Amino acid sequence: MRDDAQLLTLAQWLSPAYPVGGFAYSHGLESAVRAGWIADAGGLETWLEDVLEHGSGRADAIWLHLAHRCADGDDLMALDDEARAFAPARERLREGARQGAAFARTTGEVWGLDLPDLLLPLALGRAARLMGMAPGPVAALYLHAFAGNLVAAAQRLMPMGQTAAQRVLAGLTPLCAAVAEATATADLDDIASTAFLSDVAAMTHETLEPRIFQS
Repeated sequence: MRDDAQLLTLAQWLSPAYPVGGFAYSHGLESAVRAGWIADAGGLETWLEDVLEHGSGRADAIWLHLAHRCADGDDLMALDDEARAFAPARERLREGARQGAAFARTTGEVWGLDLPDLLLPLALGRAARLMGMAPGPVAALYLHAFAGNLVAAAQRLMPMGQTAAQRVLAGLTPLCAAVAEATATADLDDIASTAFLSDVAAMTHETLEPRIFQS
């Protein structure tokens, strides 16, 4: 029963309805679509596979695991400082910081958790530790929610119907689980990103006009 309750709590935290404002961010996807780097569902799935396996998705999963391991508050804040320093673009940093602060505020008030303002994956990892949740499922569901938010953003940026969008997300589901498992024992030395075009898209979004999303 405890596991079921934890799963439902985690589903609530990672629901699109949870008030972190994820709908406002495209993670550079808007720039990529505008540049013609992504033009259809197949291209979107390939792009997101790279982000999850080699880019910010993988890095976020590592930060989440590291935050979950932190027993000391000072170590946690130092880890957050390091995570912020790794952000490849100003908008990526703002995206993680604003969503993390919103998550910490709401989660702290509803569940009575002592959560400082942290980047989103660290805030989630810390909350999961305080609630006694195992980090593996948390990381997997975080990555799935992350991918789902970007698929939803893509639907507003290019011609792609609901069925095609859900097919893309279903195709990414096994990868979300695999990346969560592969990063379970990772440490700071494993933080890296080779999804270079995704990072470039995040950088160029800062000067994109007109635009719909904040990143």
